[in-house]
Amino acid sequence: MESVTNLREMVLAQLRSRIVSGEAAPGTIYSVPAVATEMGMSTTPVREALLELSRTGLVSPLRNRGFRVEAATPKDLENQFDVRIMLEVGALVAIARQGLTDTKPLVLLADDVAGAVKSGNVTDYIETDRRFHEALVSRADNPLLTRTIMGLRADMRLYGISSPEGLERQRASVSEHYEMIELATTRQTEAIAALITRHIASWKPLMTAALRELA
Repeated sequence: MESVTNLREMVLAQLRSRIVSGEAAPGTIYSVPAVATEMGMSTTPVREALLELSRTGLVSPLRNRGFRVEAATPKDLENQFDVRIMLEVGALVAIARQGLTDTKPLVLLADDVAGAVKSGNVTDYIETDRRFHEALVSRADNPLLTRTIMGLRADMRLYGISSPEGLERQRASVSEHYEMIELATTRQTEAIAALITRHIASWKPLMTAALRELA
């Protein structure tokens, strides 16, 4: 039998994927018992997962009803892109400046992203991409920076990620992950700054257009 923690993480990944991808539109109500029944588990891990999502602002609790998916605005998305680029450029430049070592764990995580893209599983892509970037930025040895970056990523609406254009962008991101490892290893600070900027910013037009369509 899986532990409550493992089940919570499974529910968290699935619900976050539905919300940030736009599959669960703003205003959608998630009832704890209904989600537990759908996923074939007790209510405890579901409640814990939804409470975690409420802490990031993706959902809000409703008394005696469950949790409501919150809306995002184009300005919210623009601000998130701007701040992510500033912070992630700083993190990766710091890593490249000191020189990345022990790259095997990162290569394995990049392989996981590639596998998710190959299988066409968007939920797996979102989760494996998150793990790769968390492991990479943590090499800057600044826990506050890592928490801030990952908090921004967790709250970011990835509308359009399942569209044909989104799937194409996922495929393009695979080689970029391996390139980040290479550039950080060879201490190419300017090149890695340009790469992570492009890696993040290339999603902006797609996601902004998808968000406006939902409005």
